[in-house]
Amino acid sequence: MSSKVIVDPITRIEGHLHMETDVDDSGLITGAYSSGTMFRGIEEILKDRDPRDAWAFTQRICGVCTIIHSVASIRAVEDALHYRIPRNARLIRNILSGAQLVQDSVVHFYQLTSPDWMDVTSALQAEPARAADLQKCMSDWGNNSEGYFKTIKSTLANFVSAGQLGIFGNAYWGHPAYKLPPELNLILFAHYLEALEWQRRMVKIHAIFGGRNPHPNFLVGGTPCAISTDGNGNRVIGNTATDQNRLELIGSLLRDMNDFVSKVHAPDLLAIARLYPDWFTRGEGLGNFLSFGDYPQDDNGSWDPTPPRLAIPRGAFLWPKDSNGQRLPFNKFRLVDHIYPVDLKDPNEIQEFVAHTWLNYQGGKSLGLHPFEGETTPRYTGPKEAYAPHKPLCEGGQLLYDQNRAPEYSWLKTPRWKNNAMEVGRLARIINLYANEDAHTQSLLNQALAHVKQPLSAMFSTMGRMLAEGLDTQITGAMTQNWFDELVKNIEGGDFATHNPELFDPSTWPDEASGVGYTEAPRGALGHWVKIKNGKIASYQCVVPTTWNASPRDPDGNSSAYEAALQDGQHQLAIVDQPLEILRTIHSFDPCMACAVHVMDTRGQERLQVKVRG
Repeated sequence: MSSKVIVDPITRIEGHLHMETDVDDSGLITGAYSSGTMFRGIEEILKDRDPRDAWAFTQRICGVCTIIHSVASIRAVEDALHYRIPRNARLIRNILSGAQLVQDSVVHFYQLTSPDWMDVTSALQAEPARAADLQKCMSDWGNNSEGYFKTIKSTLANFVSAGQLGIFGNAYWGHPAYKLPPELNLILFAHYLEALEWQRRMVKIHAIFGGRNPHPNFLVGGTPCAISTDGNGNRVIGNTATDQNRLELIGSLLRDMNDFVSKVHAPDLLAIARLYPDWFTRGEGLGNFLSFGDYPQDDNGSWDPTPPRLAIPRGAFLWPKDSNGQRLPFNKFRLVDHIYPVDLKDPNEIQEFVAHTWLNYQGGKSLGLHPFEGETTPRYTGPKEAYAPHKPLCEGGQLLYDQNRAPEYSWLKTPRWKNNAMEVGRLARIINLYANEDAHTQSLLNQALAHVKQPLSAMFSTMGRMLAEGLDTQITGAMTQNWFDELVKNIEGGDFATHNPELFDPSTWPDEASGVGYTEAPRGALGHWVKIKNGKIASYQCVVPTTWNASPRDPDGNSSAYEAALQDGQHQLAIVDQPLEILRTIHSFDPCMACAVHVMDTRGQERLQVKVRG
């Protein structure tokens, strides 16, 4: 007999994700349904506005990834208008995006995911001296004394004894799935606290280049921060040219950023991965991966005959199948042979479906639309229909989509690449880099797998995604340092330009234009598609990472990444009413639902309130 296990809300960052699962008598998950529970209507708000202002609206889609939505938006407008930017602007944008990814990844791991793997209350049993020895074994991070861990343990004990666990309350402490020794739990708790202070410093990079954080300033055609010299020949950078030491401060912050990543974040991830080897066999999911690519390495626009070179390559990986449609064993093919080019403007490649969403298309709910032709029309049918009782069907041991289930159960559209469900995110980037024979990626990944004693195929899993996060953070951090060094060298050579005023007069624009802006957000492939007519936005569509991963089934009943990962036949709930296993796999994707679901009216007033049922 099948029972239903619902986790709502599932995210620690934003509570707009409802996961519903079917669980059999043994506790095995046999079906999964991912529902975004709020409507995003920002595309409608943007119509008839000046396209140069779009970044300020799309930036408010999310309070976490504010930078990357701005970058995607201004790139879309620049693409439509064939608008070149100065080299300094390209480098500054890369630095902002890279620093955002690193900062976000560290916060995701410690604040949003580590409680799935560390038992905070177990840390009270730790011996500070043993924790100090273990920290010294893991890395040469400076906070490694017995006295330091005594203080951390005392801080935690005060939380517990006061009965005010706060952000550590309402969790499954003591769950049998926790396996870390008390000393490692204490170390992770210490680094949880350290990461809070660390990220507060890191966002200064955004404030210097963008004038503030969150929601830094951006500008179509470049960046708003001026670079000049004062009367004494000193370089000055920022929105207000007053601080002669800003470049030096950014350089120091980047060094601190990469130091924390290499000595704290990466070793902690490796320690968890080594002590949870069974999670390298769970949560594989689709086996298909998509990256839009990011970080231009030259000043070509995407409309040029030779598009910009990207530090993170664009491509789609499809797990090959045999003549019977079964996936080949991983050792039977080469990754490089199954990476395919991706055209973001081809109407036959990326399409969004609404068959199982509370949205509608004029041409019918079975239709797939490219974002240039996209529509955002709500058609809400109510939660009772969405969460009606259902029974999954099986045939030959394979779970089939239940056609008797209520058809609409999410606000998220369902994007597909050439009709394939795709996973996006950190693992997709690592797969693309590895398959493209990036030497740094291959070296780091091979070393990590050797450390945790796993084959390359183990990366296709819940723990593989987490390991990919650590590698992605190291790789991007190193790139960001290189871009900063290039920026300094360029400025020293006398190039101060950060904005290109060419074509800024709308009277010089074509009557109609369209463009696409893309980035690799921390959570994966992000695209903005804009159509401009008579100087105003005629249509605007965003396809965001969490939409790719968390969307409902497509018209053919095929699951997206979240659902597929839980339906792998490996998710056995040890305690049905404490579904820690669901949290681990979904959090490995780093869900950020605000990007996928958002609503405001034109006056900026909240239009929906969600109350969590007790």
